[in-house]
Amino acid sequence: MRMQLAHKLKEPNALNFFKLRRVNSLPPYFDSTTIPYTYNIEESLNKWVQRNLKGRYYLNRSTSVSSITDTVESSLKVGFEDTKEMSYFMLACPLLKYK
Repeated sequence: MRMQLAHKLKEPNALNFFKLRRVNSLPPYFDSTTIPYTYNIEESLNKWVQRNLKGRYYLNRSTSVSSITDTVESSLKVGFEDTKEMSYFMLACPLLKYK
């Protein structure tokens, strides 16, 4: 598995080495979106981003109250420093299912 990852990246990523890719808070300049939370989606999305993208990203679960149904909803906030990576994520990630 490490050989596949090294082959995809082609060169070492300093952000991976220093464990700085996933940020703890969402900076205002990150391009972000909200995804409905389902079982195990956070871990799966994290793995997909780690394997397929190379820039800094934010991924965190949040809860909010729906203004339409007055119920508590869980969601994932996903953000990327590079706008191109956000576009690629939205188009290529097989874990996102659209209705």
